Amino acid sequence: MGYLILAVRFLTIVPVPGREATGAGALGRAAWWFPAVGAAIGACLVAADHFFVLLFPQLLGSILVIGLWKVLSGGLHLDGLADVLDGLAGRNAERRLAIMRDSRIGVFGAAGLVLCLLVFAGALDALPAGRHPEMLLLAPASGRLAPLLIGPLFPASTPGQGAGAAFLAGLSPWAAPVSVAGLWALAAALLGPWGGLLVSLTLATVLLWAAFVASRLGGLTGDVLGSSVEVGELAVLVAGAALIHLRVM
Repeated sequence: MGYLILAVRFLTIVPVPGREATGAGALGRAAWWFPAVGAAIGACLVAADHFFVLLFPQLLGSILVIGLWKVLSGGLHLDGLADVLDGLAGRNAERRLAIMRDSRIGVFGAAGLVLCLLVFAGALDALPAGRHPEMLLLAPASGRLAPLLIGPLFPASTPGQGAGAAFLAGLSPWAAPVSVAGLWALAAALLGPWGGLLVSLTLATVLLWAAFVASRLGGLTGDVLGSSVEVGELAVLVAGAALIHLRVM
């Protein structure tokens, strides 16, 4: 249970009782629980969405759901995304990493966060209200699978240093395939045969993002892992909205 407690405390602001797992690589070993914690966040969002739709127009309700979503995660992954976007403006890998270590947010990070949240709200609003539950369950689970997926595929940009390197050191190479199989099963149960296509598009987007950023930084960092969560979540909503708009799903 220690690893589950650690995963919940790391990924959310929920104050769970008990003693969390500690030691080198503990967070990486706790990553087995990340998709499950994401699905639990999704269940909370589904309940909130049902409540908001009774009180507000859909766009306003979608914005409130997105706000709750990001508050539940403590803005952790948005911070990582902003740092990565700022860092990518650097002229070389060393300078990019230095920018990312700066706690101040720059223009690229700020603009990226605004655009990200606008696309989140727009994509959720574009989905028919009856399809919100499936997407709100899948998106947080898919996003929290992203670090498990990219972790074994790319090296740490600063081996032995930082939270990202510690996470990668404890991450099992089996966590990704097992979690992907579970996510595909969940998507199939919720969306039928098109669920697999949605998951595949999402994971492909995460892999492309990770490959691009790793090529610019020389590997992964904690911020890159965090940004992959946001990219994965956003990919589910955007791909879902596109597939429904095209009458494919």
